[in-house]
Amino acid sequence: MSDLAERLGYGPDDRLVIISADGLGLSHAANAGVYEALHDGVATSASLMVPAPWAREAGSRHRGEDVGVHLTLNAEHDRYRWGPITRAPSLLDGDGGFPRTLEDLWDHADLDEVRRELRAQVERAILWGFDVTHLSSHLAALQLRPEFFDVYLDLAIEFQLPVRLADASSERVVGFPFRALAAEEGVVFADRFVHVAEAGSRQAIEAALAELAPGVTELHARPALDTPEQRAFDEGWARRVDDHHLLCFDANLPTLLQRAGARLIGFRALRAVQRGER
Repeated sequence: MSDLAERLGYGPDDRLVIISADGLGLSHAANAGVYEALHDGVATSASLMVPAPWAREAGSRHRGEDVGVHLTLNAEHDRYRWGPITRAPSLLDGDGGFPRTLEDLWDHADLDEVRRELRAQVERAILWGFDVTHLSSHLAALQLRPEFFDVYLDLAIEFQLPVRLADASSERVVGFPFRALAAEEGVVFADRFVHVAEAGSRQAIEAALAELAPGVTELHARPALDTPEQRAFDEGWARRVDDHHLLCFDANLPTLLQRAGARLIGFRALRAVQRGER
């Protein structure tokens, strides 16, 4: 167990929870769902996909909420495409958008273009008025290969931002100690991250709260409203709608948080620790 809770000003046995609402910029339905989860629900943080089609609209709604940049190099939907905001030929697939799969990205991406593109995404979020609180990686593309992780870590250091990282158990799978590398550079990250590969986080969140351990745990969901737009491109729309209900209207979730002894925080608190310690 790390000492992050104590560095945040809490006790070593306190159970701190970040509830992240991912997907700002993906669609109008996602923007509406994420902001409702932040304003009226239990979400304490969110993340922005800067290259996605509705990112600028998300920026127009921003009023100082705890929002990080969801660094994006993939566009996984068959019927809904987006691409780089910089000139980056190696980050395009055959129909003009980001690669659909991680393997296609990793096989063809030029790392200099990756670095320029991701730095531009952070800078654009700042230009739009976001007080960027952290970095995360769309589809975990930057966590699973060491050469991509180097870019992720460099940006965290450059902008003095905490990052989302997978649990230590993933290090054995990917083959390099990404958590130790981040810690050595003074980059802050939650003690554990409850990963859900696709939209639909209800069961994972409920299970995590039933066994909540001391320290900092990040839970995440992908809320969106039920709209014709979302249904038209997103095969997982129903799970996103359920995530929206979970974060905004589910009467059981606050009870589970209370029973677990959870104290809700955002990434802004982690950013303050990282910048203060540097």
